[in-house]
Amino acid sequence: MPHPVVLVNEDDRPLGTADKLRAHAEGWLHRAFSVFIFDPTGRLLLQRRTEDKYHSGGLWSNTCCSHPRPEEPPIEGARRRLPEELGFTASLTAAFQDRYKLSVGENLVEHEHNHVFIGTADAPSVRPSADEVDDWAWVSPSVLREDVAARPHRYTTWFRHLLRPALAAAPSPSGGPSASTPAT
Repeated sequence: MPHPVVLVNEDDRPLGTADKLRAHAEGWLHRAFSVFIFDPTGRLLLQRRTEDKYHSGGLWSNTCCSHPRPEEPPIEGARRRLPEELGFTASLTAAFQDRYKLSVGENLVEHEHNHVFIGTADAPSVRPSADEVDDWAWVSPSVLREDVAARPHRYTTWFRHLLRPALAAAPSPSGGPSASTPAT
């Protein structure tokens, strides 16, 4: 099975595995994780997904997200995936868990029990994988909230769903400059 996801019940207990694309096509509940990395001034690192992703291509989203491998705790999956996607590591803290069922177009559904992790990175050297990320930007929460409200079509559905609680769980900023909206 090329990209298995862990199927779970409503209590996040594993039920087995399934092919990632089939789980999204069938809308099966599966385990996922999302990472939100902030800089010391409180800006959030966003990534724009490559156009050729099987869903939500070209959209802006949180720093990193994926699915843990079978037998891999979500925190370990997040620690593995952050350098794979963006080329750096950061200390991560469990912030909250959320379950949702959201359409992502192309007759696919994100029906996930998502483990959300928050981290702070002091100006890391971002070296994104060209297979995963088309662009990236540090964005202040106030600018981000305004842009998501004005142009929600630019952002992934799960990012829009998780943004408010992720910002509420973010570390307090130390002050400093804010960023503009992501380009494009």
